[in-house]
Amino acid sequence: MEQAVTQHRKFRVLSLDGGGAKGVYTLGVLREVEAITGGPLSNQFDLVYGTSTGAIIAALLALGYSVEDVRKHYVTLIPTVMKHRTRAARTAALEQCVRDILKETRFEDMKTDVGIVVTNYETEKPMIFKSLVRQAHGRKSTFQPGFGVTVAEAILASAAAYPFFEQRTVMTCNQGHPEVVDGGYVANNPTLFAIADAVNAFNIPHGDVKVLSIGVGEYNEPKRSIFHRYLFSRPIVRLAIKILGANTNTIETLRMILFKDIACVRVNDAFPDQQYATDLLESDPQKLLKLHTLGRESFAKKEKEFREIFGWPDVQR
Repeated sequence: MEQAVTQHRKFRVLSLDGGGAKGVYTLGVLREVEAITGGPLSNQFDLVYGTSTGAIIAALLALGYSVEDVRKHYVTLIPTVMKHRTRAARTAALEQCVRDILKETRFEDMKTDVGIVVTNYETEKPMIFKSLVRQAHGRKSTFQPGFGVTVAEAILASAAAYPFFEQRTVMTCNQGHPEVVDGGYVANNPTLFAIADAVNAFNIPHGDVKVLSIGVGEYNEPKRSIFHRYLFSRPIVRLAIKILGANTNTIETLRMILFKDIACVRVNDAFPDQQYATDLLESDPQKLLKLHTLGRESFAKKEKEFREIFGWPDVQR
């Protein structure tokens, strides 16, 4: 849905990182953001980008869900998916949960514009599912929202974090049937892609773009069961984790170099205390609650900056 951007409102961008179960940290930050804005975040942001777990959250928010609605889905979805020991079982559980929530919802149903980041395994390039033809960088005459697939299919593609989940084949209407994997392999932090849309597709001046970029937090590795010690000791698993982390940090470094004139609040605190140690397959409800609380605390550290950059008023009681 195309929105008019008024001079006083500027152009607000929300960018959400990937990180599996650690997405509950993101929801903790967003809970506080929604509280100070006074309404659904689909009304507060002109463009919402997400990768992997961030794609799930981004899509639901762009469809008009409240943060609390998303959180309620997550506290059920994460333990249901992450308790399984094989990637085939995790993949099947995630697909069932996502399709139960979204059913046949399509990109045309979005209440604000969105970008869902996926990695095209065949071409080794990003494949971004978008809601509006104005977001297209070329080939506008053949543009279709979300390449013609459902929102569920797009976010399942973005979350296909091999080797933790199975790779997927996406049956698009205008891009063939590519094999895809998690969007985190090209942009676990999708902020640069979101800024590219804002300044090059929407033609928003740099000074009018305001970005909120939220990570999933940084934690020590947890003590693991025998099964998980085996899983995380495999070279391919260790490499995947390193790639996702390096990707996230590289994009943030580039953002600060290339777009230092664009106002951006980045929230992604480190928590070295061993009681918070976790990973993307976390399934313990109590640990997930702790991560959610950490997100709320991270917001508190930057609340003043939030209000100044985005123009959200202070609450007077």
